[in-house]
Amino acid sequence: MPGPRIAILTSGGDAPGMNAAIRAATLVGQARGATVLGVRHGYRGLVEGDFHLLERADVQDIVRQGGTMLGTARCPEFAERSVRDVARRRLKDARVDKVLVIGGNGSLTGAHALGQPVEQLEDWAVKVVGLPASIDNDVGCTSLAIGVDTAMNTIVEAADRIADTATAHDRTFIVEVMGRDCGYLAMAAGVGAGADRVLFREAGLPFDEVVDKVCDTVRAAHARGNKRALVIMSEGIQVPVAELKTAVDARLAGLGDADPEAELRVTVLGHLVRGGRPSALDRLMASRVAHAAVHGLLTGAQDQMVAWNPGRPPTGATRSPVDPRCWLVPLADVLTETKALLDGTSPQAQWRVKVFDELEGVFG
Repeated sequence: MPGPRIAILTSGGDAPGMNAAIRAATLVGQARGATVLGVRHGYRGLVEGDFHLLERADVQDIVRQGGTMLGTARCPEFAERSVRDVARRRLKDARVDKVLVIGGNGSLTGAHALGQPVEQLEDWAVKVVGLPASIDNDVGCTSLAIGVDTAMNTIVEAADRIADTATAHDRTFIVEVMGRDCGYLAMAAGVGAGADRVLFREAGLPFDEVVDKVCDTVRAAHARGNKRALVIMSEGIQVPVAELKTAVDARLAGLGDADPEAELRVTVLGHLVRGGRPSALDRLMASRVAHAAVHGLLTGAQDQMVAWNPGRPPTGATRSPVDPRCWLVPLADVLTETKALLDGTSPQAQWRVKVFDELEGVFG
């Protein structure tokens, strides 16, 4: 009788550490007698049947590489039942009944739909387990997602370099970082980089108040005498950073605060934050959650995500028997908590805002 067959796919935005998870899942699966296949380009490749056998030599050295060796692509049509049925037939043709999905909110939503019992083919059922991978740390029920630590380190290093030139030239820099729907990266990197101000979507500030905050930061820097200030801003603020700069310059000039020796500059880090070699923590965490995921798949886990050290696991979550830091959480609970995290109703999101309100004096 042939052994188990596992397909691995990465989907959505790439994150440093995805390759470490692919490597660990492949090697653990093979060690347990499974055949492991890689799916090229996420759900699109799954629908097209783009499967490739993964051997030890294919994954042995990818742990230190950023991005994902399997590639990733958007596939909005996967939301349709008929498209998911095509994917299930592709899996049946490849004799794969276990799928590991590595990605963020959209990817895990697809994983939840793919594994629904009511949608399974009559003669072929697919079990699905997900791993959280998102540099924004916007996945619920896990303390960290794959890629967050590397992205945060990248921002802090860039901010440190910018602070050097800001100090030399008496400038204020606004550094925009990724985080469309979640300001975690700006918050955490702001603390790590010793920023003078952190701007994030969850604070819910109107445009005029955002301008006021930056102006207050510039004035405070001038009052200290060194005139250097660092503002870290999440892209989730949804105010074009160039427009913010123009408004701050105008506001300061209108109040007679303009100083020809002090300049306000803007740096947008953008996709620079996604790339680079994964940190040691991301490599370690990705490998451990992948180990727990493969063990789960081979012992009957279905429609779950492996969370890293989730704090208070929701009802229905179970600790992995192979790693005390890893918990298997129902994907339905993950998606519910993710929605709450993004709309601000999650206690975790509210705690983050509260902490920064209390640190107002530090960042002012």
